[in-house]
Amino acid sequence: MGDNPQQLEDPRIIPEAVSHQITDEQLLEAEVGPELAGARLDQALAALFPDYSRSRLQGWTRDGRVQVNGEPRRPRDKVALGDRLRVRAVAEEQVACEPQPIPLRVLYEDDHILVLDKPAGLVVHPAAGNPDGTLQNALLYHDPALIELPRAGIVHRLDKDTTGVMVVARSQAAHKRLVDAIAAREVKREYRALVVGSMPAGGTIDMPIGRHPTQRTRMAVNPMGKPSVTHFRVLEHFRGHTLLKVLLETGRTHQIRVHMAQLRHPVFGDPVYGGRLRLPAGASEELKQVLRGFKRQALHAKRLELAHPITGRTMRFSCAIPEDMRLVIDALAADANVHWHDPEYDEEAEDFDTFDGFDEYGDELD
Repeated sequence: MGDNPQQLEDPRIIPEAVSHQITDEQLLEAEVGPELAGARLDQALAALFPDYSRSRLQGWTRDGRVQVNGEPRRPRDKVALGDRLRVRAVAEEQVACEPQPIPLRVLYEDDHILVLDKPAGLVVHPAAGNPDGTLQNALLYHDPALIELPRAGIVHRLDKDTTGVMVVARSQAAHKRLVDAIAAREVKREYRALVVGSMPAGGTIDMPIGRHPTQRTRMAVNPMGKPSVTHFRVLEHFRGHTLLKVLLETGRTHQIRVHMAQLRHPVFGDPVYGGRLRLPAGASEELKQVLRGFKRQALHAKRLELAHPITGRTMRFSCAIPEDMRLVIDALAADANVHWHDPEYDEEAEDFDTFDGFDEYGDELD
């Protein structure tokens, strides 16, 4: 879930792309694996370095910043198995981040970590399209000392309109250990997702995710993407919608949204991945009004479990589904004449690690 999650080992790219910081440049290196042999250089670059746009990679190629086996090449030139690619990437100008008095709902706080409940509509950190008004601005106002940490201690992210639990580091030691724990998949994250259509009882989605080949703001299931695993279980069926409990094994950008869309059960309200309005047959005017009034993806980070980065103590945090999403679920439950209950964390409740024995989805790469 981090903003730049560590790329996991992938036998299709040997070795995987690595980078080294050089003053205002970053040296990127990778070796062409069998699945990219014979591809155009620009296509191989896009697959191996998905954090950079095609236009930037092509510009660097034209400027002589890209070499294949030590020699400059053209974007249309083909690459071969074992070719070594080297890119002298120009560092992007950092967006300045100033403290701003934005309210935070703090769930827990000590000298090393801060746990909060992120509302919908709050971008996590500044970028070209969102220079201020972000969680990072709010954190710097809440604790000015966070200026000493990368991105004010933010170690993972939630999408702008996804709500729920986040953990932030407040010390250098906590920052390093949280980053390492997330990379090692030791931080457990549980979500609630309302999806379109009727889902099976549960399953595991094992499909790699990478940048969309033509739309850079989107992610997509891509054979050359990073390994991505999502577990889900049905909490309640409604007429035309399903409420899911979702566990992330990996933390890719838009992972739940992409995986559910790939199964043709997009997250309800998702404006990017197809969760458009679908009304149950014979829906009442009240239900229609509620569904039409919900303008974001119905996705909530319900629970977070981690070992405290300093003490090692296991800590669990939970926050309730926000009112706007709960209103939608309540309306769907009333329409289907079902009763649903989603309690806060219960020590006797099902453990995070009991998702097994479900259907697996791993071949639907169309």
